[in-house]
Amino acid sequence: MSEHYYTKNPGVKSNPNKIAAELRGKQFQFTTDSGVFSKKEIDFGSKLLIESFEEPEVEGDIVDAGCGYGPIGISLASEFPNRRFYMLDVNERATKLATNNAIKNRVHNVIVMESDQLSAVKGSMFASVLTNPPIRAGKDIVHGILEDAYEVLKEHGTLWVVIQKKQGAPSAIAKLEEMFEQVETVVKKKGYYILKAVK
Repeated sequence: MSEHYYTKNPGVKSNPNKIAAELRGKQFQFTTDSGVFSKKEIDFGSKLLIESFEEPEVEGDIVDAGCGYGPIGISLASEFPNRRFYMLDVNERATKLATNNAIKNRVHNVIVMESDQLSAVKGSMFASVLTNPPIRAGKDIVHGILEDAYEVLKEHGTLWVVIQKKQGAPSAIAKLEEMFEQVETVVKKKGYYILKAVK
């Protein structure tokens, strides 16, 4: 498969799908589609990230980098209504789905933007960044997202990453340790790591 979901305009034919999910004790409905990550269900890594996330101690907005159709940003924005969530994705189909899914779930404290990595929010500062990075897009893109996150985080802001051990967790940890004051593995489950880095 030469084309993956990390692309501006997915060439694969649209074939929408509806899924229901319980996230942090609340019920959500999402419309997904072909050409978008994890179309059939919310993937295990995203769920683990959603359930593990802790609100940052610093004030400010939060970024969901690589939001897909929106489960991470929408569920957490619902949980933390006093924070604004910027949901970013390079994939046009994903950002349209995320916008509609936020409306459908009556979550209003989100701003969905098309963005290559975090380019759309450079120059702004945030309390947290969350990402389930697009592993298939390659290590350069994944590490680019981590670097961008460091740039846009406030002092003491947090970066939360979910990554599988076999898909590059050790190199992601090494990369984070080069940049951040503090890096910890918050959860390890079924080969997935939840990493938290504090600036």
